[in-house]
Amino acid sequence: MSATTTTETPGAADDPGNGLRPPWPGSLEPAGPTELFVRRTPGTSPDAEPAVLVHGLGGSATNWTDLMGLLQDRLDSAAPDLPGFGWSPPPADHDYRLSVHARAVVDFLESDGRAPVHLFGNSLGGSVATLVAAARPDLVRTLTLISPALPVLLPRATNAHLPVLAAPWVGQRFAARLDRYPVEGRVRATIALCFGDPARVAPERFAEAVEEASRRARLGHESEAMLASLRSLIGIYLRRRGTWLWDAAASVQAPTLLVYGLRDKLVDPRSSGRATRTFPHNRLLVLPDSGHVAMMEHPDEVAAAVRRHLDAAAAPGSRPREAGVAVPHQA
Repeated sequence: MSATTTTETPGAADDPGNGLRPPWPGSLEPAGPTELFVRRTPGTSPDAEPAVLVHGLGGSATNWTDLMGLLQDRLDSAAPDLPGFGWSPPPADHDYRLSVHARAVVDFLESDGRAPVHLFGNSLGGSVATLVAAARPDLVRTLTLISPALPVLLPRATNAHLPVLAAPWVGQRFAARLDRYPVEGRVRATIALCFGDPARVAPERFAEAVEEASRRARLGHESEAMLASLRSLIGIYLRRRGTWLWDAAASVQAPTLLVYGLRDKLVDPRSSGRATRTFPHNRLLVLPDSGHVAMMEHPDEVAAAVRRHLDAAAAPGSRPREAGVAVPHQA
């Protein structure tokens, strides 16, 4: 089946506002046999529809703070921390495979009882959301992927180090060395890697990131969650050029919004070409000044695109959900 794509070219980005929202409140909630920490943004309209937003590698639910607030009139949102990330406890068996993360999201959706939902994913969370939408189309109304970590072997100077970090012992040694650097320096380095323009990060957001990084540095499982999840993702990339993930993408029947930043240093925006050819029903938004976390760097533009996406999906004649493919447990 050939993919149908609608491409949007945005105008100039809005200047960051001064009225920043604090992180939304959250709590531990059931997700099958475990619990996930979930931040919720209640909808302000009686017609608000359920949404679930999945963060990327090394991130947390707070990555969605601004976008959740901007869409509060349309969506009743829940953002879980994946197992071992943010405030969620690590899995008891220390299993951080991509399929296990996808299973945790499915378990949360079933426990939450609000499906089908509008499902969002960024980076690693984009891969997770793709697997969920493919395996359980009954749980997903629409799909929005922001810089999804889908396998395209286009190495760049800014991401060539990731396969090395995934190698046994190398990542652990790097993490041990990184722990000796000041938290503020680590946060600045992360922002420089993830944002197209680090100057867009407000001082309040930087302070929040430092506080969160300081807390997570005291946890015994942070490095394990990061490195084991990365190792799983890189392994999928190298195994038959990641055809498993692309096969899953090709089976997604939910209307899909693809968002890429031309200044992304981690996910090559050229991969948007294969994505638009693979997801059967998709729209494409390319942000020329955005990096890897467009929902944080340009939340207004992403929110506007999401609104158009939801409107198009709700229009008469939008494609129904169909049977998907199973999420294998070996990946």
